[in-house]
Amino acid sequence: MTTRRWRVWRDLLLALLVLLLLAFTTGWWLLGGSRARLDGQHQLPGLSASVSVSRDALGTVTLQGQNRTDLSYALGYVHAQERFFEMDLMRRVPAGELAALVGPAALPSDLNHRRHRLRAVVEAAYAQLPPAQKLQLDRYRDGVNAGLADLRVRPWEYLLLGTRPQPWRSEDSALVIAAMYLDLNGDGRNQRELRLAQMRAVLPGPLVDFLLAPDPDWEAPLSGQLSHPPVVPAADVFDLRHLPAAATSTTATADLAALATASDALRPGSNNFAVAGSLSDSGAAMLANDMHLGLRVPNIWFRTRLRYPDPSAPQGQRDVNGVSLPGTPAIIVGSNGQIAWGFTNSYGDWLDWVRVLRDPADSARYKVPEGWATVESHDEHIQVKGKPDTILKVEDTRWGPIMASDVDGTPLALSWIADQPRGYNVLLMQLEHTPDVHAALDLAPQFGMPPQNLLVADHAGHIGWTLAGNGIPLRAGVDPLLPADWSSAGSGWQGWAAPSQYPRIEDPADGRLWTANNRTVGGSELALLGDGGHDLGARAQQIRDDLYASSKFGPGDLLGIQLDDHAIFMSRWQFLLQDTLSDSTDPALIQLRKLTAQWRGRAAVESVDYRLVRAFRTQATEMALAPFVAQVKQSHGDFVWPSENSTEAAVWAMVNTHPAHLLDPQYRDWHALLTAAAKQVVSELGQQPGGLVSRSWGEVNRSGIKHPLSAALPGWLGHYLDMPDQPLPGDNNMPRVAASGFGASERLDVAPGHEAQGILEMPAGQSDNPLSPYYGAGHEDWVHGRPTPLLPGTDQHTLMLEP
Repeated sequence: MTTRRWRVWRDLLLALLVLLLLAFTTGWWLLGGSRARLDGQHQLPGLSASVSVSRDALGTVTLQGQNRTDLSYALGYVHAQERFFEMDLMRRVPAGELAALVGPAALPSDLNHRRHRLRAVVEAAYAQLPPAQKLQLDRYRDGVNAGLADLRVRPWEYLLLGTRPQPWRSEDSALVIAAMYLDLNGDGRNQRELRLAQMRAVLPGPLVDFLLAPDPDWEAPLSGQLSHPPVVPAADVFDLRHLPAAATSTTATADLAALATASDALRPGSNNFAVAGSLSDSGAAMLANDMHLGLRVPNIWFRTRLRYPDPSAPQGQRDVNGVSLPGTPAIIVGSNGQIAWGFTNSYGDWLDWVRVLRDPADSARYKVPEGWATVESHDEHIQVKGKPDTILKVEDTRWGPIMASDVDGTPLALSWIADQPRGYNVLLMQLEHTPDVHAALDLAPQFGMPPQNLLVADHAGHIGWTLAGNGIPLRAGVDPLLPADWSSAGSGWQGWAAPSQYPRIEDPADGRLWTANNRTVGGSELALLGDGGHDLGARAQQIRDDLYASSKFGPGDLLGIQLDDHAIFMSRWQFLLQDTLSDSTDPALIQLRKLTAQWRGRAAVESVDYRLVRAFRTQATEMALAPFVAQVKQSHGDFVWPSENSTEAAVWAMVNTHPAHLLDPQYRDWHALLTAAAKQVVSELGQQPGGLVSRSWGEVNRSGIKHPLSAALPGWLGHYLDMPDQPLPGDNNMPRVAASGFGASERLDVAPGHEAQGILEMPAGQSDNPLSPYYGAGHEDWVHGRPTPLLPGTDQHTLMLEP
């Protein structure tokens, strides 16, 4: 190579390095420009007095000011600086406005959600709020927009997407509440009841009752009797042996993977439990709460402490510690020094399908009790980034939007409490001032939020439970689990439950309360709340038994229950697997039996036995239910098992009582089916590297907590945004719920008045900026279950906001 050519190549390489360095520096500068302001003094015209904003090593934000409205403003400022992009996602998803930000990939979601016209709903909700609540939302709105404007560069996600953030509006906070309705109420689609209708249209009633029966072996209600054991229908009701072979074939007509997922699917939910002061180390009652949701980077919650003058507080100073929800000014769960509170999803029945009987002479009219009404038609313009608008025609009735068809083709309107403006308010903020359990339970039926199990513990030692949320419909003349005709007088929803009708337990004699998305009540109270797909109950039962196993508790003891990964529920399946393989001569099945014989009974990261037994249960469930799914799919090709109905009672009854008329005809007997399930486990897991002996639970049960945009970036860069993908102990039928991208979004353990001993763990950190010191802060403690203090530590940064 000549000297001149070498110099040309050298200059080109140097130029390339300079360009790369310039690009890196520019990217770093832009990313750094969207970091939150942490220190100094800053004037904001929206404040009436100074507010200090301090942060500890975890990024816990302590706001101290002279009044709550200033703190709402400051909280909005901080939320916007740390989390505006995530707040934007949470308002756009329920409004059906996500495709305008991210493009066509979000259009299916927008089409579904826009049918509810939730932006119009929350605008109406905001308009009817009392002035005091409007003021809090307005001050929060102003703080959000001030925080957004104060960033040197717009949040980095918008640079990546090539868009600009839109200002926050007061009613957007109600859209964040609407996002929680979607998350906790099946995405506002009520697919479960459509699937139930398909089953009942094809299968005999007693068979459907059996297949969907609750399991009294695992129930743990707070009140009411256990359910009756499932009744196996007789052969004269339904007999698989007399059906054509095609009707029970599972090769083409049944999607076994969808069945396996739906029959034991993860569900948004939570654990909460409380013990009275007579059982605590401090004499104050104690509360534990861990809310199970989809997990992302950063976490949905925000560690927050609020301090401000309050004449009703001890020493006249209110001190509230817990987690806030960016997008709203409220502390969602926490302690105010006098009470501590937490929530779990109630899984009551909050959605109903209504048969819309159109006028044969005029399809724009439909039958109502007083005669005929006109269907309202709305053309919804859905903006799609880089594409023309999509026009969605929404047909609306007095009961809700038309969104589906019944099994006979009749249009169905969806009546959903989230479509009612009354379902939105920020009265939850009053818990900050509530002095005791009794007052908190009185307040709960007024909250505008998805109906939740509310547990409260107070500093005087009292505990209590009720339903929080003002949206419990009073039904009449209809089956709440099937599409129904509401066109007759006195049928359908006939108003809303009064606070006096809400079930309520205060100071139980044994000093213990628990909920875990299970059925909590029975009789008339259950009829009022309905069944929206209660959890099996194994998790609640294990929590209950853990509580009764001790007579004294501290915060660490409650955390120990939250971290309990003992596989009580799976133990009987281990016994069944051992019995099934007891006389096997197949070498592979002999190995399977040996690997599961020494049952440690935990969903630990290293557990091979747990993973294998769990896989056996899944295969046996699939095979037992497959012919019934095939039968329904012959008439309804889109059928999958209702996702919020456990099949445990029916499957366990069949594999133990061996009804020949309910056995898939391809198997000689039920022992053959169970042996085939075991062989399928060997086939699927034994062929992987290392064979069965290497198939630990931690190999598949990994954290998988990702940033919403990481998949759109090159692999190494997307990996940098995500939390480390680590193996996790736990599973869905035990207190420690854990799965990929799903699990405890926080773990709170506290006795009000003794917050210094309280615990608050949280995954994925406080900030969404990768250059922030709080990106992922506290995540490793959450992974390993190490107790993180509830109260903030030493201040590392302090920002003074001045009027």
